[in-house]
Amino acid sequence: MTDQQLNQLGSTLWSIADQLRGAMNADDFRDYMLSFLFLRYLSDNYETAAQKELGADYPKLADDDKRAPLSVWYLENADDAAEFEKQMRRKVHYVIEPQHLWNSIAELARTQNGELLHILEQGFKYIENQSFESTFQGLFSEINLNSEKLGKNYTERNAKLCNIISKIAAGIAGFSSNTDMLGDAYEYLIGQFASGSGKKAGEFYTPQQISTILSEIVTLDSQEPATGKKLKLDKVLDFACGSGSLLLNVRKQLGAHGIGKIYGQESNITTYNLARMNMLLHGVKDSEFEIHHGDSLLNDWDILKEMNPAKKLQCDAVVANPPFSYRWEPSEALAEDFRFKSYGLAPKSAADFAFLLHGFHFLSEQGTMAIILPHGVLFRGGAEERIRTKLLKDGHIDTVIGLPANLFFSTGIPVCILVLKKCKKPDDVLFINASEYFEKGKRQNRLLPEHIDKIVETYQYRTKVERYSRRVSMEEIAKNDFNLNISRYVSTAKTEVQIDLQAVNAVLVDLENKIGAGTGKHNQFLVELGQPPLPYPPDSGK
Repeated sequence: MTDQQLNQLGSTLWSIADQLRGAMNADDFRDYMLSFLFLRYLSDNYETAAQKELGADYPKLADDDKRAPLSVWYLENADDAAEFEKQMRRKVHYVIEPQHLWNSIAELARTQNGELLHILEQGFKYIENQSFESTFQGLFSEINLNSEKLGKNYTERNAKLCNIISKIAAGIAGFSSNTDMLGDAYEYLIGQFASGSGKKAGEFYTPQQISTILSEIVTLDSQEPATGKKLKLDKVLDFACGSGSLLLNVRKQLGAHGIGKIYGQESNITTYNLARMNMLLHGVKDSEFEIHHGDSLLNDWDILKEMNPAKKLQCDAVVANPPFSYRWEPSEALAEDFRFKSYGLAPKSAADFAFLLHGFHFLSEQGTMAIILPHGVLFRGGAEERIRTKLLKDGHIDTVIGLPANLFFSTGIPVCILVLKKCKKPDDVLFINASEYFEKGKRQNRLLPEHIDKIVETYQYRTKVERYSRRVSMEEIAKNDFNLNISRYVSTAKTEVQIDLQAVNAVLVDLENKIGAGTGKHNQFLVELGQPPLPYPPDSGK
């Protein structure tokens, strides 16, 4: 999908959202808008596969017949429906009943059918509990179809939904329904809603430019990045996955078959549902991902509690953009937790290193972890200094990347990316100071493709660039008490030119002499012409 098409579709959908949300705030309306876009994708993908499966038997309807063709097939072939659905579960991994398809719902909306709300509720429940082999309970739990924000009574709510769905159906009718297009549109809208949400957006959205840096780094060969990308990653984990865009970006780097399984965890219920929809909408089959709703710091996901080394989850790539300097309450039991026992607990005031250690525990021996953190983790003392020092002494911190300020919706502070490995070859740390490479924006700064490429290539080839990057030995880091403040090692300040005062004075004296001599000669000409001479120095005549 071209940028022009994406912007056109995005602006169409955004304009519909702006017109229709009425009394709803942007966050509430986001859930409706994105859910209907999700239903459109599931339906179109399902109907395309059904048409291929049924071939000549797929109904051809007249132009003025607005029913979903599949609903007509079901009416005429009721006895074959069960076998057909069995086949569809094999082919596309899910089933949608004809009355719940987007075209059927859109037609109910167009005709202002009074049963729309009831049928939509039934459709959402069916998709959550019966459509997929895996159940997606609560997938639409954030969409309250009986909310008074839609209307005071059933009739008003039904009419409002008819209006919303009709507008969306008309707005996207002219656009292709392929996975990439709707996936891009979904990401675009998440970004737009994030922009309008300000600080709250940090809970669910990592800007695409930063997401691209992390995903490109973790897909390179961990031991020899210069050799290029890995062919496949067996498992990928994001333990604070938000809407899942970072995980999807990793998948995009390697293609649809480049990842064995995706694992994500998210504590916010709304964002957790967004992530599950986002995966399915991007064509990730339900068997290819697991997203868990829970608290990473408490490690309440059973799959991550496995202690048997042979069964323990080991990921070839770990990526994360956890909440910055999150306040937490570490208990005595957590001090003995297998994730923290060797390093100690992060302080209550900032869980940054707790998040890092959580993800690092599930990194495979040949894997790469890239995590976004505030700069404080690089130099703060106390417990954080002890954790940082041990990670450095054990040879696990590979690269420190400093990014420009004001790249995020949620904060204006500059952040860094830490790249960690369990087995890294170089006995040094690469520092990249990219803080001055960005395009300034009105509300936010942004990284252009050339800025992203410069960061990734510098990491990949471990190159030294004046006032930008440098490999720093462990001896030098140890002399600095394991402080990783980037400007200590790579300063962007330009060296001031040394001024030779004596030489400058000699030039000035010479100029003064030349001016005096020139004025004297000029005065001689003036006298010969009968004119008064000019005073010298010039102000001596005042």
